[in-house]
Amino acid sequence: MSNLPRFFLLLFLSLVSLASQAEEAKRPNVLLIVADDLGFSDTQPFGGEIATPSLQQLAQEGVRLGDFYAGPTCSLSRAMLLSGVDNHQAGFGTMAEYLQPEQKGKPGYEGVLNRSVVTVAELLKDAGYNTFMSGKWHLGATAQSNAAARGFERSFTLMPGGASHMDKSQMFPGNYKARYQEDGKEATIPEPFYSSDFYTDKLLGYLERDRQADKPFFAYLAFTAPHWPLQAPDAYLAKYKGDYAQGYEVLRQQRLARMIEMGVVPAGTTANDPFKDKLPAWEDLTEAQRQEQTKAMQIYAAMVDNMDHNIGRVLEYLRTKGELDNTFILFMSDNGPESATPESLGTTADRDGIREWVDTTFDNSPQNMGRKGSYVTLGPRWAQVSATPFPYFKGFTANGGIHVPAIVRYPALTAKGTINRQVLHAKDFLPTVLELAQVSYPKHYQGAVVLPLQGRSMLAALQGREQAPRVLGWEFNGRRALYNGQWVVQLQAPPYGSGRWELYDRQRDLTLANDLAQDNPKKVAELSVDWDRYARDSGVVPAPIRFKYGQMFCLFEHCIQ
Repeated sequence: MSNLPRFFLLLFLSLVSLASQAEEAKRPNVLLIVADDLGFSDTQPFGGEIATPSLQQLAQEGVRLGDFYAGPTCSLSRAMLLSGVDNHQAGFGTMAEYLQPEQKGKPGYEGVLNRSVVTVAELLKDAGYNTFMSGKWHLGATAQSNAAARGFERSFTLMPGGASHMDKSQMFPGNYKARYQEDGKEATIPEPFYSSDFYTDKLLGYLERDRQADKPFFAYLAFTAPHWPLQAPDAYLAKYKGDYAQGYEVLRQQRLARMIEMGVVPAGTTANDPFKDKLPAWEDLTEAQRQEQTKAMQIYAAMVDNMDHNIGRVLEYLRTKGELDNTFILFMSDNGPESATPESLGTTADRDGIREWVDTTFDNSPQNMGRKGSYVTLGPRWAQVSATPFPYFKGFTANGGIHVPAIVRYPALTAKGTINRQVLHAKDFLPTVLELAQVSYPKHYQGAVVLPLQGRSMLAALQGREQAPRVLGWEFNGRRALYNGQWVVQLQAPPYGSGRWELYDRQRDLTLANDLAQDNPKKVAELSVDWDRYARDSGVVPAPIRFKYGQMFCLFEHCIQ
């Protein structure tokens, strides 16, 4: 008789344990896949011609997010994505590389993901998830700010914003080294090496060897493709040989026609091309220039194709393991496509940017373009094609820089093959995942007060429930934008804008081509007050522009700034 209480106690504890394990099994895995500088129209699900069957299948089994927004550059978006808080408060009021004296030391301008925010990896790890990352970090390289310090149990990371995809060659001259870390310790890359292949290998290795069977996982695959320098394996380069000789104007119209046919954009949409009369048309280039530009676009397509192949490897792994349908997947680009060329990089004192360094350091001969030892960029005219139908690209708060392709797959929530047109944002990822994982967002974390969430869960929108209109603000290096329901105001200095607030009706003018400011001064005043409130609440610190990046755009000898 005396053993009965103990028996019932053990039975009770066993039942509790089993219930806990069952509850753990119900929580979904989370897979976040981020492309680097991918344009809205590049992939097949969004009207592109580049072979992307894995993303096409993901879209057919999930939902395309037709009105999804990110930051205008990489680290700004990544800060918001992982924290659910505006980049100006999370530590990236601007990119660390472009911090100005007026901004240094100011709250939100630390140049690292600060401790006023808590990451999705930290919260999920504390809630019993395994957390893995592979790819570009770009959110701080110190022992206190690397991926290992911000919640990832296993991680292989490129620390700066970019590097060669085939070796340790750096992206800029000087001290901008191609540093890698594994689990917070300095790491090397193998020979041979290709970034997208290797990052995928690493993530699959973590999932296979380090995941605990009784735990859900959060996996973050952060490609550096198709960020410059443009490079791809030979087999992928060969696949696009002979393509793109029609030039950028023709390709943009071909993509737009497909997007309309597919329902990605409404019938009657026209492409907004602010560079049409400012940089040379395809027919105005010399034959040698056309060949060089054609090759650059071929390399870009090859990179996107290879990235898609690697996404397919991850999806197939999850399918084989029986985990695909229990995994919430978000694929997105971190910002719009990149337009930079060597002439447009460096400080305003560098007359030719970094052109001399590129020409004396790399082999950009026709036979080596896109291969190891080359340094190729896409340029502004092809970047505008990638952003079809929107104007501008990365670095702008216009929709070519912030309106990005995104796909969600999670069978429990999404209607297969549809396009969701509610306004969603990178800040919404963290609250979405917390709701799925049944995790509360804290007011304090590790002894520090954390900022309240600014994103909102996407689950209701993904279930088809209409959400209340929202106000979204952006600022990057003086460029400003604010979305409030159907209305958009944006301010850009000449020659890329009027230097005053411009007003657009995004319901009737998707590509923001028709400025209504003169006819609606009251609405402009109202929305400019909204932006001022956003700037004040977010801690925006203005500063003079002392660099070329995002201010100067060149196609061969033709430049505007």
